[in-house]
Amino acid sequence: MKENKIEISYKVFDDINELTKEDAWLLNEAREVTKQAYAPYSNFYVGAAAKLVNGEIVAGTNQENASYPVGLCAERVLLASASTLYPEVAIDTMAISYHSGNGNSNQPIAPCGMCRQSLQEYEMRVKKPIRLILAGLEGKIFVFEKASQLLPLGFTSESMM
Repeated sequence: MKENKIEISYKVFDDINELTKEDAWLLNEAREVTKQAYAPYSNFYVGAAAKLVNGEIVAGTNQENASYPVGLCAERVLLASASTLYPEVAIDTMAISYHSGNGNSNQPIAPCGMCRQSLQEYEMRVKKPIRLILAGLEGKIFVFEKASQLLPLGFTSESMM
């Protein structure tokens, strides 16, 4: 028997003032776009903003539905918009934030499992990692160099061969 270990490293910032000017701007865009989310059932408003390698900015918000399974997360809305508006253009950095109408919004948010899978697939498709900035409206901020770090041993096209 052999035992393996999976380690994930990421940076932790105490607040937005520790980020670079560009990262702080992108995070503020994600925080601002949470106001456009449609979340009447959960009161959990998520916004994502991404800078593409061509310099364009694309945003997405969660879109809930009374039939919960058909709702969309902000990350997947953003990925769909980016790939439609700018086919095959890689995302350099994506910032994700949220506003909770039920409590505090002061700790980093991480994508759900379905979004992690979608982010990993997008990285593979365009052959470039997506840097992730994860935050709430205030407080600590996590920065990951690759979205695929959030899904170790993920299911990929290679899994189907």
